[in-house]
Amino acid sequence: MKRKGSIFGAVRGERCAVVGVGISNIPLIDFLLSCGASVVAYDEKDADKMAETAALLEKKGVPLISGKGAFDSIPEKIIFRSPGVRPDKGALLGATDRGVTLVSEMELFFELCPSKKFAVTGSDGKTTTTTLTHLFLTEQKKREGASAFVGGNIGAPLLPRVSEMKENDAAVLELSSFQLMGAWCEAENVAITNVTPNHLNWHVDMDEYINSKCGIVGKSTKRVVLNADDAVSSSLDFGEREYIFFSSRKDSYEAVVADKREGSRAIFVREGKIVFCDGESEVELLSVGDVKLPGKHNIENYMTAIALTYGDVDLDIYTQTAKTFGGVPHRLELVATLDGVRYYNSSIDSSPTRTAAALSALDKKPIIICGGAEKGISFEPLAEALSNGAKAVILNGASRETMLDAIKRNPACDSLEIYMQETLGEAIECAKKIASEGDIILLSPAATSFDQFRNFEERGEFFKKTVLSMK
Repeated sequence: MKRKGSIFGAVRGERCAVVGVGISNIPLIDFLLSCGASVVAYDEKDADKMAETAALLEKKGVPLISGKGAFDSIPEKIIFRSPGVRPDKGALLGATDRGVTLVSEMELFFELCPSKKFAVTGSDGKTTTTTLTHLFLTEQKKREGASAFVGGNIGAPLLPRVSEMKENDAAVLELSSFQLMGAWCEAENVAITNVTPNHLNWHVDMDEYINSKCGIVGKSTKRVVLNADDAVSSSLDFGEREYIFFSSRKDSYEAVVADKREGSRAIFVREGKIVFCDGESEVELLSVGDVKLPGKHNIENYMTAIALTYGDVDLDIYTQTAKTFGGVPHRLELVATLDGVRYYNSSIDSSPTRTAAALSALDKKPIIICGGAEKGISFEPLAEALSNGAKAVILNGASRETMLDAIKRNPACDSLEIYMQETLGEAIECAKKIASEGDIILLSPAATSFDQFRNFEERGEFFKKTVLSMK
């Protein structure tokens, strides 16, 4: 999608609307005010839930219009949409046809960022891959006297730091389908980890979800990293680019690239080594034995991050990072061992495919805690993963009955112990009661957190605090 004219130039002295006052949009409001714009904020949450935010915005001189119908009438000619607000919501529908500039915080960042951008999107593995990419580039930029920044759907918003960024720096971005849908965001190096059904309670269908992911590839994109083992990712074709395909299942260049675009390159695992091949020569990049993170999915995360940064990073950095990096919070995070029982927090697992990956990474079948808010995707793959990988399952939250129905429909789950609890706190207590010495208790919800918590981080912190309080 091509954006006409400069967003930054347009906002100066103009009246702008910020629709959806989320985490990223308070810094956006501050940035717009610093540019000389006047701002009106809109949010559909009830006024009583927005009281603290309204007071904060009032101090900045920003009116807040909140409550049901807040998006029905937005007279401003420049509208910044929060990632969680669909572009066809209320007055946003047809806005561009009326001459309104409909943009996002991320689009403004992409316009202003002078650094080379490394973007990661996909259904699974984004956070770990983004973190690894940032670690690789941080060490490289130290050697060069420059810096690497990380943001997007991870960490703090980058827009307030854009003035610090230089041309020889690097910006690493984790990007969700919400951030990319309808947006102009083009990174030089792009990775699409995989594409499986996700967020279908928000997207109208799978095609819209896939198309939103593809939006990160544009004219400025030089390299695209794709998953040769994923049906959707491996089939994507963006025209003449540099393509690197990675695979944890195939162990040769010919098997990985197969019928892919001529000239494609490959990263794969052979005899315990991660190997890069351009079709003529091979380079061994990393020993799998040096990777501290458990599970095949983390080897895939390493391959993705290596493919994204290959040629931009000294090769010894890959091994250096692998030997020291212990993982991101809330992703198979060992919280404690109590009475011989290991407790793992994997609150970031908000889909069945993530939970399946977590189960496959453990050295024995765990007592698993699943459940949360639904997002319009099938739990049949969860039932399949539980049948092979769980000792017992404790279901909680808004999705527990739907998950139970999927499990009951799978004959392979007939012998699986199932416990039903309303809240996560009750689920943790239940897990403690049924666990014996040597067991693993794993929080891997396979659903979002929004029925009981604001985000997966809060859910994970609750799990950790509850577990540690049992010492």
